[in-house]
Amino acid sequence: MSLEPAQSPAQPPWQIAAILIGRLIFAAVFLMAVTFKFIDMGATAGYIAAAGFPFPLVLAWCAAVLEVVLVLCFLTGAFFSQAALVAGAYVLFLAFAFHGPSHWAGNQAEFGFFVDHFTFLAGLLFAAVHGPGRVLTWKPAPAR
Repeated sequence: MSLEPAQSPAQPPWQIAAILIGRLIFAAVFLMAVTFKFIDMGATAGYIAAAGFPFPLVLAWCAAVLEVVLVLCFLTGAFFSQAALVAGAYVLFLAFAFHGPSHWAGNQAEFGFFVDHFTFLAGLLFAAVHGPGRVLTWKPAPAR
């Protein structure tokens, strides 16, 4: 029995491409969300207020900062698994807070929006487990 880590086989190019495309999709979704916030932070705050949350402008800015951090993590691979888990919790919160059961009676499309959040959550959980891949990934220097 060896105490050395097993050498992992090289990934086929299609797997490397799939991982990078997945990371780009995650980043693009959060980049679009934060762009809309920056374009009209007041409208975002209004949407948050309409859902009944206090301090809507503060929460809108907190969401924007979180989304910028998530974009950076997904693009660089830095803290990728942790970012994917945080993003998953955020997406789950958004599903219930803004598209949950109380919204379904007034608009049947809200149920579809609710379910869509879970498909995104599934991808984020899968990404959290498998990580950012080995290509185009920021790796911190080893501790001394």
